[in-house]
Amino acid sequence: MAAVTPPDVTDSEPDARLIEQAKRAPERFTAIFDRHHRAIYAYVARRLGPDLAEDVASETFLTAFDRRHSYDAAHGDARPWLFGIASNLVARHVRAESRRYRALARAGGQDLAGERGAEYGVIDGHAGAVAGRLDAAAVRGRLAEALEELPEPVRAVLLLVAWAGLNQQEAAVALGIPAGTARSRLHRARQAMRQALGADIEMEA
Repeated sequence: MAAVTPPDVTDSEPDARLIEQAKRAPERFTAIFDRHHRAIYAYVARRLGPDLAEDVASETFLTAFDRRHSYDAAHGDARPWLFGIASNLVARHVRAESRRYRALARAGGQDLAGERGAEYGVIDGHAGAVAGRLDAAAVRGRLAEALEELPEPVRAVLLLVAWAGLNQQEAAVALGIPAGTARSRLHRARQAMRQALGADIEMEA
């Protein structure tokens, strides 16, 4: 009879426990990397593009590893912590991010240098008519313009909620700001998006 491979116990271990174990056994931090790298990379790529994303994502985990001893074990989920580190690193590339949004605005939200448009919310070739795709591209162009105009601290809260999938409280934890400040910045950002798009909608892309 073939041996049954036991399940990897790290699959069910809370992030906080893995990080606690990594304080004594550094190799345990690999599980945190494996669990969250894809999401961190995707978030950074949407803000800075793929050219910088790999370096910034890698630096995010190197920074997190160095700070593992100060991690608050009361937070079982490490995502807000990791996205907070990533956001701070993205903020160092504010010019690159602004250039990216300007390029997206000029392109009407279409693909840049062969990137997958679907990642940025552009309707693909199997959905909608040509007119619908053109309308969507125009919306994405206005969205990019509005993002570029937002102050970075305001933009960071919005994108942690809209692109990283954090809730308002988690975004506040990620950025190390009071919940009320996060709420105020998110409200300001959404108002700007609604004004740019000319409709009372939520930003989903």
